[in-house]
This record gives sequence, C-alpha cells and structure tokens, in this order.
Amino acid sequence: MDPRHIHISDYNYPLPSERIARYPVAERDQSKLLVYDKGNISQHRFSDISELLPADTLLIYNNTKVIQARLRFHKESGALIEIFCLEPYAPRDYQENFQQRGSCEWLCLIGNKRKWKEGKLNVQCCLRSKSESIPQGLNAQSSIPLTLSAEIVGQHGSSFIIRFEWTGDCQLPSFSEVLESLGELPIPPYLNRDTEEGDKRTYQTVYSKVEGSVAAPTAGLHFTDRVLNALDEKGIERDEVTLHVGAGTFKPVKSEQMEDHEMHSETIFVTRRTIERLLAHQCRCTAVGTTSVRTIESLYYIGLKLLRNPHLAEDQLAVTQWEPYDKEKGSKEEGLCLESLLHWMDYNHTDSLHTSTRIIIAPGYRYHFVERIITNFHMPQSTLLLLVSAFIGDDWRRVYDYALSHDFRFLSYGDSSLLIP
Repeated sequence: MDPRHIHISDYNYPLPSERIARYPVAERDQSKLLVYDKGNISQHRFSDISELLPADTLLIYNNTKVIQARLRFHKESGALIEIFCLEPYAPRDYQENFQQRGSCEWLCLIGNKRKWKEGKLNVQCCLRSKSESIPQGLNAQSSIPLTLSAEIVGQHGSSFIIRFEWTGDCQLPSFSEVLESLGELPIPPYLNRDTEEGDKRTYQTVYSKVEGSVAAPTAGLHFTDRVLNALDEKGIERDEVTLHVGAGTFKPVKSEQMEDHEMHSETIFVTRRTIERLLAHQCRCTAVGTTSVRTIESLYYIGLKLLRNPHLAEDQLAVTQWEPYDKEKGSKEEGLCLESLLHWMDYNHTDSLHTSTRIIIAPGYRYHFVERIITNFHMPQSTLLLLVSAFIGDDWRRVYDYALSHDFRFLSYGDSSLLIP
C-alpha cells in the first residue's frame, strides 16, 4: 500500500465529546490500560504495566518538557493579542535560545493577528528572582521589574518571526525564566477550557527535563515514580530520547488524500547510549508514545543515508515525510543502520545526534525497531491514528470500539493502551 493514496475518511470513528477527558484522573497510574496482544484485548490499570512487559524489555520514552509557550499582550486599544511560541529561530538551538538574556527570536502563531499590523507590543511584570542568581542587594524574596516587548520581523510559511526583547533594572533573566514567569502552559484546544494551575504539574511527565515542547508526550503522563521503581525492580531497562512536540501535533488532516497533507517537522535528540542499547537488545524496543516511535524509527532512515554517505553534515540528516516509502533507496539490516550512526558519531567526535524528522508512519510502513507501543487514544482522522493502524492493521477499529464500549477516556488526559502486534 502506498500511504500517499490513503483516504483519511477511512480512518474515522464516532467520538462523543463526553468521552474526551478534560482532566486527568486523581492518580496518574490508576488510569485504565487496554492491552491488545496479538488480537486479544484485555483491560488493566496502568500500574500493572511492569507485570505486562517481559523482563528483557528496553523501554524508551520522550524526556521533553512542555514550555509555557502562550504569551498574552494588550494593545493600547485594549485588543488582546496572543503569541504562541512554536520553535526557536535565532538562535535556532533550543538550549542556546532559552539561555539568551535580553533578546531572541521565535517562530510563532499569532491570535487576533488582524488587530496587530505593526509596531511593538509590551507587557510588564515582576519576575521573582532566583536565590542562585540574585543581584547584590536583593534577598531571596525580591522581585525584579521586567518589560517584555514583541515585534514581527518576518514570516516563515504560516508562522511569524517574532523578536522578543526584555529589559529590567537588574541582571536580566534568561528567556526560559521569562517564559516561566509570563507564559501560560498551552493545554490542547479540544479540552475547551483555560489552563489551570494544576495543569502545570499534570500536563508534564514525571521524567520531563529537556525544555522545548508546546504539547506533552501524553502516553508518558501515566507514569509515576512508583511505576518506574516497579519497572526497575523487574530489571526492565529504561532509556530516553528527545522529540520536541510542535503545535502540528494538533493539526487536522484536511486533505482527502494523504499525499496532499504536509507533515510538520520536529526536533529530535538521540544519544550514543540509546543506540548502543538498541543494538544490545537486538534492535527491538517498547516505545512510550507516538513521539518516541517517530524518533526511534527515524534512526533507520538516518542510518541508510549514512551507509550511502558516511560523512554527511548533521543538517543533512533530517528525515523527510515520504522517505520511508522511496523504494529506490532500498533497505539494509537494522543493526547496520545503527552502527553507521555510531561510526558517524566517532567521525564527528560527538556522543549525540541532533536533527529533525517529518516522518509520517501510515499503513504500508514497515516498523524496524519498535515491537510494542504504549499510547493513548487518538483523534479520528489523525496522523497518530494512521501510525496505530500501521502497527496493528485494521484491528485498530476493534481496539477503539472496545475502548468506547468500556468507558475508556480519550485523548491527552485520557486512558492508554499497550499494543503488541
């Protein structure tokens, strides 16, 4: 099957609004877990996950952290302008951009753009100082007056390039601290509610640590320290990758045929340790969430590039949307592809890979590394549902029918599934 000819209407199902979880359960690991195991479906609690995975499992999850990416400004006229930070533009590196003090540029979406034609927008606040970086003369309870301005300096596709500048009376904070003080956590639009204080905790995984996402890798929201300890006690090996989830994760498929849908690009970061562990586990793993799936599976196609040209620069390693379906590029053993990545790291004197992927995984795709997926229940007619269908075939309908008829909760704050084809 060529996924470019898939009709997205074939991947529809009825999702009543009351089945969309607007809030998480009180205890993360007490959410429901549907297990699909080679055609058999059963129901569990997520806290059972360590008992449901073999002891020799390599579990890989996404350690990205959601940033407070939504900023609100008011014009002198009173008009509200919302700026949604998508990804850094200058500097382009996430961590370098977050550490900027005074100015930086981001690709952004703008709410109520028609009310903002030109000029700068300003907002003022008092930023609470951190004890480790308090200027002389201030105490740990001091707050620093801050003015943040935003100006449109260009356009990139459907996004705008926004230059942020901030000034204050003392040592300037980093942009990460500015967002932490002024920004709002961007919960999914389908929750149909404002962000609440509790979302700052519940819309982050317990293992989140690398800032950059504008949406949570929601399959990971069910993990607790108790669950992680149980996995460790069983001897299940855990590792992590980073994919910064973009706003494109909420982008609906509007075209009837998939060949007309443009997949969004997302930044990925993978270490030498992860690749070595994949090799040690015979190139097989259990992926937590679709973001981990897309990161891990992208490694195969990066490896193919390097087998053909081992001296490519890092910016030439990005995986394109339809790359997996280009039959002319052939295929190689998974282990050879991973080893080519290690050779590339040796040649470039680095222990990590930092690139991007636009990979779309849909029916017709052959999985290379992922043998089990832990994932939530996704929107109808979405690329995430296509990914699930590529993994378990037409049985996705049985899984979703079971979930709907057994009171499972759907989408980001909903219940989860363990899929074993």
